[in-house]
Amino acid sequence: MLKKMLIVLPVLVLLLAACGGGGEAAPQAPTAIGDAARGETLFKQQVIGANASPGCITCHSLEPDVVIVGPSQAGLGARAETRVAGLSAEEYIRQSICEPDAFVVEGFSPGLMYMNYCEDLQARDVNDLIAYTLTLR
Repeated sequence: MLKKMLIVLPVLVLLLAACGGGGEAAPQAPTAIGDAARGETLFKQQVIGANASPGCITCHSLEPDVVIVGPSQAGLGARAETRVAGLSAEEYIRQSICEPDAFVVEGFSPGLMYMNYCEDLQARDVNDLIAYTLTLR
């Protein structure tokens, strides 16, 4: 009997989880995107990626209102939540890295940002950079 219970119990748990209980979905905690500490290290390197691409810090300051080439990243995690309607903060930052000209911040020109980060970097690197920049509040 105990053996049957050990088999049936996990199946019941999976079935209940799949049902979801109906009604409105409970708020979900944010999923882990990447390693923010590793992302900070990558962000602060002068060159990154397979083709020695310019590191984020070469063009983006972490100090509020300090412009090097591109906009300051201070507060990016908060701004990214509302920057582009329909995009989450994570989606906006990912798009900004992979398709820099999809949305150009007011006061900056298209074509300034290096365009090949998502080809030069591994997916893990991009996820870690996103995780780090989301911490910039």
